[in-house]
Amino acid sequence: MNMKRFTARLSLRARLYLFSGAILTLFAINVSTHLWGSLARTESLVAYRDTVNAAQLTSDLQQSLEAARQQVLVLSTLRETTDEPLDANEQTAALTDLENIEARLRRLGTIGTEGTEDYYRRLQESTTRLISGWKAFYRQYNDTDAAIDVDSAVNFNDAIQRLGELDQRQEFLAIQRSNAIDRTIALTDRITVIGFITTIAVTLVLVVVLIRATNASLQRLKTGAQRFGSGDLTYRIRENLEAGEIRDLAHTFNDMSGKLQIAIDEVQSAKADADSANAAKSMFLANVSHELRTPLNAIIGYSEMLQDEIGDPGDVDRDQFRHDLGTIIFSGRQLLSLINDILDLSKIETGKMQVSLEWFQPSALIFQVCDALSPLVNQYNNRLELDIDNDAMGEMHSDPGKLQQIITNLFSNSCKFTEDGVITVAATMDNKWLTVVVSDTGIGMTADQQSRVFQAFVQAESNTGVKYGGTGLGLAIVREFCSMLGGHIELESKPGVGSRFSVQLPVDPESALANA
Repeated sequence: MNMKRFTARLSLRARLYLFSGAILTLFAINVSTHLWGSLARTESLVAYRDTVNAAQLTSDLQQSLEAARQQVLVLSTLRETTDEPLDANEQTAALTDLENIEARLRRLGTIGTEGTEDYYRRLQESTTRLISGWKAFYRQYNDTDAAIDVDSAVNFNDAIQRLGELDQRQEFLAIQRSNAIDRTIALTDRITVIGFITTIAVTLVLVVVLIRATNASLQRLKTGAQRFGSGDLTYRIRENLEAGEIRDLAHTFNDMSGKLQIAIDEVQSAKADADSANAAKSMFLANVSHELRTPLNAIIGYSEMLQDEIGDPGDVDRDQFRHDLGTIIFSGRQLLSLINDILDLSKIETGKMQVSLEWFQPSALIFQVCDALSPLVNQYNNRLELDIDNDAMGEMHSDPGKLQQIITNLFSNSCKFTEDGVITVAATMDNKWLTVVVSDTGIGMTADQQSRVFQAFVQAESNTGVKYGGTGLGLAIVREFCSMLGGHIELESKPGVGSRFSVQLPVDPESALANA
């Protein structure tokens, strides 16, 4: 009752100090008990370890003494039956082995535990006499006049007996140390458990008190979390009213709401980008449908005209017939080119586009492409100029099909955006690189248009497909093919001046394989 009245008059801070002091006292008692037990364990374990080491050393000494005696007996027999002297190296090695035995004997004395001094002293006296006789044997072995008595069975048996007594004593002490360790562990464990239970009881009381003290702070955190959950990310918990971990938690909530607001803004920006990409794809689909319908309408229209013309009586106008067939073939090839572009881009995006390497002449391929596409030059009243360094051009190891498509797309692109101008195709080669440059004097591009022109489904301007035609895939495919072949493409352009596309591809086969 007196204790209840005493605690009732204490403030919350005083109660915290009181309970904290009680916990710290109990904790100090537990720590002291644990340290005392640990120290006792350490001392007992050290003594036990020394005893075990001494027992091991005793066993090694016994084996060494037996081996040394066997060697002495063998040499003694040889000395009596033969006149062969003992080699100096063998004599030195034997003496060294005896000195090592003496060194281990001295070491055994340094690690001896209390209660083994007398046993060790008797062992040392017996072993010293035995080893002294063996040393004299080795030193006088080559002296044929010297009479050496190596029959040291009494000294040897005495030394072995002393070793056995010492080993038994050490084993007895080891058992005593083990029992002492068990008793120390049991005592310290009991004290630690009692202190631990008492500490838990006091801590539970403190927790009940602290719950009331921290309720207000948690309520403020709850209010902040509810405001954040309702979408009010501008709300901030007052951190200056809190302290310690509660203040850190409030700061974390405030920081989280700020980062969440930033993330929402980024999501909205990403949504705008996605909408823009969808718009670009919608424009691409519109352009593709227009581009596909144009050659299809020509193919269907001229085919119907040819069908009607064949059904009419009279002779067929061969020139007109040939012209209509040429238009159908041209439209079919145009349609096939559009479909191939779409399929190539699909293969590139899915990683199914393969590179087929072979040796070929790039100069002949460039001439072939330019000759096949010459009608495009005449269509817009342009002039084609070829600047191919035939002396430097040799064979290269690459994919001729992809190189042909690269030049075709660049050539077609220049013809499309140039009228009454000049289309220039230049090529040169050294021992490492093939360089092909396709330039024109067409409409050119701004810096902003150049940054978008190599993107798939994107043209320089939104109305480019309507005005000039095309799907916006050609240059994207060119860039991907250059990368697959281990090369790259560069663009230089100015509005109203023209554009210059420079392609560099590796000639060396290993370089092509490494970068394909």
